[in-house]
Amino acid sequence: MPSSDPTGVAVSIVVPVRNEAENIAPLVAEIAAALGQRWAFEIIYVNDGSTDATADRLVALMKQQPHLRQISHAYSAGQSAAVRSGVKAARGAIVATLDGDGQNNPAFLPDLIAAIESGGGRVGLAAGQRVGRKDTGFKKMQSRIANAVRGTILRDGTRDTGCGLKAFPREVYLMMPYFDGLHRFMPALVRREGFGIAYVDVVDRPRRSGVSNYGFFDRLWIGIMDLLGVWWLIRRKKPTPDATEVM
Repeated sequence: MPSSDPTGVAVSIVVPVRNEAENIAPLVAEIAAALGQRWAFEIIYVNDGSTDATADRLVALMKQQPHLRQISHAYSAGQSAAVRSGVKAARGAIVATLDGDGQNNPAFLPDLIAAIESGGGRVGLAAGQRVGRKDTGFKKMQSRIANAVRGTILRDGTRDTGCGLKAFPREVYLMMPYFDGLHRFMPALVRREGFGIAYVDVVDRPRRSGVSNYGFFDRLWIGIMDLLGVWWLIRRKKPTPDATEVM
């Protein structure tokens, strides 16, 4: 797939982070190793109002890694806002995302990116589906309940929307309506735009250090208004007419 940027970047990896200083260097190294020489890539860290040494660690690492960029939020705006800032700044035609805590293994990025490339323009999202999750039993129970309710209402055919490992054409993401929590409803919204979804099983792993800095917006009692809002958007979608300029 051609790059959207004249510098030749084909793939942009977006990593939203808040207070993840200790996890930055090892994850950047893993991302670079996973993509290797297969794609011209950039890594965009979106520093979502961190109060630890995240900004300084990124600045130091950027001097050694020319493909690393940092986008900074003056205050924490949440994971959806961080992903959107990264996508808007991306130079690649394909964007892939993963969480910055190390639980998402970058080794699965090539499979996700390849699924978009081989989709012939018909695949709007390659979504990671976690197996062997390392969360607590309570969190896994919450996710199972919320995913079941979401799937029943939206019929998006996805068993795990909370996985941070995703890949998509940049233009497809930008055509979707933006709201806080968008990253949790991407399968339904991508289908709404008429695109297919590819699924890739990914193996979860434990967080390297620190604690979770983002809430679980896919929990039913937090995301119920978003769920109903997405249902409404799907119901109100009308076919897009073919438009032809008459000369």
